[in-house]
Amino acid sequence: MKAARARTPRRPALKKPSQPILKDPVGVYCRVRPLSRPDQECCIEVINETTVQIHPPDGYRVFRNGEYRETQYSFKEVFGTLVIQKELFDVVAKPLVEDLIRGKNGLLFTYGVTGSGKTHTMTGSPGDGGLLPRCLDMIFNSIGPFQAKRFVFKLDDKNGVDVQCEVDALLERQKRDAMPVPKTPSSKRQMDPEFADMINVQDHCKVEEIDEDNVYSVFVSYIEIYNNYIYDLLEDSPFEPIKPKWNNCNTPVRNGDFIPPQSKILREDQNHNMYVTGCTEVEVKSTEEAFEVFWRGQKKRRIANTQLNRESSRSHGVFIIKLAQAPLDADGDNVLQEKEQIILSQLSLVDLAGSERTNRTKAEGSRLREAGNINQSLMTLRTCIEVLRENQLYGTNKMVPYRDSKLTHLFKNYFDGEGKVRMIVCVNPKAEDYEESLQVMRFAEMTQEVEVARPVDRPLCGLTPGRRFRNQAFREELSRKLEMRGGPINGETEEQSASEMFLQSFPPLPSCELLDVNDDQTLPKLIEVLEKRHKLRQMLSEEFAKNVLAFKTMLQEFDSGVISKENYIQGKLSEKEKTIAGQKMELERLEKKIKTLEYKIEILEKTATIYEEDKRNLQQELESKSQKLQRQASDKRRLEARLQGMVAETTMKWEKECERRVAAKQLEMQNKLWVKDEKLKQLKAIVTEPKNEKPERPSRERDRQKPVQRSASPPAVPNLPPVRLRHRRSRSAGERWVDHKPPSNVPTETVMQPQVPHAITVAAASEKALAKCDKYMLTHQELASDGEIETKLIKGDVFKTRGGGQAVQFTEIETLKQESPPGRKRRSSPLNPDPPEDAADSDWTDVETRCSVAVEMKAGSTLGPGYQHHAQPKRRKP
Repeated sequence: MKAARARTPRRPALKKPSQPILKDPVGVYCRVRPLSRPDQECCIEVINETTVQIHPPDGYRVFRNGEYRETQYSFKEVFGTLVIQKELFDVVAKPLVEDLIRGKNGLLFTYGVTGSGKTHTMTGSPGDGGLLPRCLDMIFNSIGPFQAKRFVFKLDDKNGVDVQCEVDALLERQKRDAMPVPKTPSSKRQMDPEFADMINVQDHCKVEEIDEDNVYSVFVSYIEIYNNYIYDLLEDSPFEPIKPKWNNCNTPVRNGDFIPPQSKILREDQNHNMYVTGCTEVEVKSTEEAFEVFWRGQKKRRIANTQLNRESSRSHGVFIIKLAQAPLDADGDNVLQEKEQIILSQLSLVDLAGSERTNRTKAEGSRLREAGNINQSLMTLRTCIEVLRENQLYGTNKMVPYRDSKLTHLFKNYFDGEGKVRMIVCVNPKAEDYEESLQVMRFAEMTQEVEVARPVDRPLCGLTPGRRFRNQAFREELSRKLEMRGGPINGETEEQSASEMFLQSFPPLPSCELLDVNDDQTLPKLIEVLEKRHKLRQMLSEEFAKNVLAFKTMLQEFDSGVISKENYIQGKLSEKEKTIAGQKMELERLEKKIKTLEYKIEILEKTATIYEEDKRNLQQELESKSQKLQRQASDKRRLEARLQGMVAETTMKWEKECERRVAAKQLEMQNKLWVKDEKLKQLKAIVTEPKNEKPERPSRERDRQKPVQRSASPPAVPNLPPVRLRHRRSRSAGERWVDHKPPSNVPTETVMQPQVPHAITVAAASEKALAKCDKYMLTHQELASDGEIETKLIKGDVFKTRGGGQAVQFTEIETLKQESPPGRKRRSSPLNPDPPEDAADSDWTDVETRCSVAVEMKAGSTLGPGYQHHAQPKRRKP
């Protein structure tokens, strides 16, 4: 019988799926090992079931910017120092074993620094088995009664599996039994006491829902990745090639007995799965046998004594469990010889070597080279995870550097294909591993963001379920009936006794022995018996012929019935075939329609993506425009406020100017009225004096020497409040002032300059100067509307605040303003001594022109009382 080949289930034919691929994130778990000594300083604390907190120890509390920083990291679940191996297995590894039996792949690896408990988590210790022996125990507890015989499944060299018939499998078993030394360990032999306690698991954990109509076979292999080379730990090689002797030049000793180990090559099968060519794969039938194979390879694995760990793993160990399964045939007796129905699933258990710093391990020579290769492979794993995360989060298409390391290249199909990936982060809470634990935590938390395609469920074989149990029940019933009848040999005897019973129905034959010649009774009796038998035989023959005729008639009727039924069934079948053909055409039409709709959906998705991108761009543009409008509105409000301030200031300035001009005009009118009053008085004196007296006109020189005595000042206008002059210096005679003169002020050459006695002159106000004085004066300059410099003296009182500081309350403002005189020429004294009619007016105008100085008080101002000094300098002729 031709052997059937099965392919490893990974990815089906590369065609575009009609529905999106479901993905699950990588499950990352954290396990904190207990401290070696109770007096050790701890830097990791378990906050809750999903969070750990890591804080720098006492020697590292100055962290970067000088702050004491505590960092929290979240995982799918956190296991503290008191957790047992069974609890860890139930949460992390048990779902992977269930998926393995259901035909799905899985990857479980431990990650952490040297001495963090990775090997203990994976392998366990005597009396407390780790994840690996518990996985094996669960597998064989589940498939134990449904295992196929040895060599029914046979793995090929292309990562596939062949199914052999019972004859070929029997020949293989006989060939194996004929060998002097068995190639695979026997489960009946006594176990090695070194690992017997590790696999003595009393939990009896098993998968509840298992396909009982399938047969199963388990194959295991064990490899290590050392210095970026792959070695088979189960390969039979003499003189321990895995642990060679090295000379001082770090090269192997060349002698006749030593054979260097041959590294294995990674290849990719037709389903894009990575596998190790030429790797030893052993078929095992029990937990003890499988763990014995593992322990045989574990003894060859490279370990070394370092400063951080007495038995430090110097290589990455990969223990691969392959489960081949195929359904039984319709009778439930033999394996179905159809390669499409054969499934090969795989569970990889990886014990990674610990990352380490050479300055802590004090590694030299080969240990230093090993540490460098370990760190390089772990760094490549981290880089691949980072690129995968970036591609999935941001939609980029960067190339993932799987080929940079054999470790990442081996498990490429898990991240690019499908399967369940889980990682256990092992950390040591001691303070010496703080920096390494911090890097491990960051990488582990980032790994959780990577998503892996969810494995699809395998299709059903289409045969009737329960075939195995029906076959067993039939065999049990058959054996029971055979036992009741005495077994198969007694059955033949029963058939012979039935024929004898049929012959016994004939008359018995008399004795046929002739003792005398004259015996005339024996022959007549014999003839009589034979005649009776002949008649009985003729009757039986006639009855038999009648029965045969009746049976032929029944057969003919049955044949006609069968033919009619066949014709009826054939008609029904033709109708069904027509219906099926119509349904097939309808299915093809619907499939074409589905493809058309999928194409339209794809176009619509692309269009929606473009519209969404345009929408995002428009929203961004709208937001930028809105921000610009808001800025313009705020600028507009500020400009309006500024303009309102300028309008208010200009309005106040012009109000003051109008008040000043009105006051000046009133003063001028009062002066004119006073001049007219003087003229009227002189005219009255001339009229009232006697006519014979001739009045003397005073000379110009006498007028200059002796000033004219004026009667009185013109009375103030009733509507104008009286101006009360105050002497500033007398007020501040006994007080100290702070004279604040900014360095940006321009010196003026006016005659009137502010002068304050007992003043402390400063360029910038200070609390020290304010504490020594009672008064404060700020000299402020600004450009007036006519282009002249206007100086303001802002005065205030200094108070002490409750907080011990100084505060200034402004009380008044004085203004010193310089203006250019109007364009009037000075009149010279006339030669004619007789004064003209408006001589008095001319004299007054001349005096006003020579001394155009006025003192004005701004009454009713909101800024308080103040002074304005106006001076018009005289112009000189060139």
